[in-house]
Amino acid sequence: MALSIDIKKKYNDFLLDISFESSSNRIGILGASGCGKSLTLKAIAGLIKPDSGRIVFDNRLLFDADGRICIKPQDRHIGYLFQEYALFPNMTVEENVSVAFKGSKHKDSPGQIENTLKQFGLWEIRGHYPHELSGGQKQRTALARMMACDPGLLLLDEPFSALDTFLREGMRLELIRLLNMYNKTVILVSHDRDEIYQMCNYLVIMGKGRVIDHGRTDELFERPKTPVGAKLTGCKNISRIQRLSDHRIRALDWNGLELVTDEKVPEYITHAGIRAHDFIPGDKGINAVPTGQAMISRLPFEWYVTMENGLWWKLPRGLDMKYTSDMVPQYVSVPPEKIILLKEEA
Repeated sequence: MALSIDIKKKYNDFLLDISFESSSNRIGILGASGCGKSLTLKAIAGLIKPDSGRIVFDNRLLFDADGRICIKPQDRHIGYLFQEYALFPNMTVEENVSVAFKGSKHKDSPGQIENTLKQFGLWEIRGHYPHELSGGQKQRTALARMMACDPGLLLLDEPFSALDTFLREGMRLELIRLLNMYNKTVILVSHDRDEIYQMCNYLVIMGKGRVIDHGRTDELFERPKTPVGAKLTGCKNISRIQRLSDHRIRALDWNGLELVTDEKVPEYITHAGIRAHDFIPGDKGINAVPTGQAMISRLPFEWYVTMENGLWWKLPRGLDMKYTSDMVPQYVSVPPEKIILLKEEA
């Protein structure tokens, strides 16, 4: 089921200008807060009306400004999971889910509500009210209510934002299991790259109201094309560059460090990136980088080494590992193929 969206919506000081197509059944939209991710979902759902453009899903025209077509939200067959789940506070779990069946084609199916509650692990708490539920139970209730309407497209707006870190990781796996039970297209909005990478095989990177890049998730993580895309996919080292030759650059933000690249450097390249785990201890590689007076900070399972030139290097560590003076060598090197060439978006 393919999704095609090409819309514009002007607010006072913000322009939502979104255009991409995908036939993937797991689409992720990754971007910083305020970049327009949730607005994009609301436009697809019909909760806001774009000023211009078209939205097509599964060969069905949902919106066309020129043709004056704007299908009502309730007629789009789209399920929307809001950040805070939007459960009715005065209704039990069972009543919250039952509401959805009133407009569903399954409303006359005997035992359908019971089956749904059991399927989502809610049967034992069917009489509980939202304020009596954990974050995970609220999410499952909202998902069960959404799926009861049998939508063709599911929109998930930062579904883990209300959960703590420990619960969030478990619920990601639980949500994947539940979504795999249904043959539905899912669009997941998040500013968490781990969520997107784990759950989505197609990625849309957004910034300042527009699409910066889109494509296969693994490819964009391996080789982002813009500084914003590199930052959002976890690249810690990004510098402006001066092109010296087809395969040589000078990193202006790393004390003028000169580096050899495996990939040919086009004239339009403006930045370079190096992922913090791609450095190799020692100066045996082509691109030897002096560490200088490095600063060490520790995380539970990693050392963060900040070199004198500003580059970050991540080293794995065990909880029982202690810092020693010889831990950081005088030089590290970065393989030419690990240097990511980037172009500042217009």
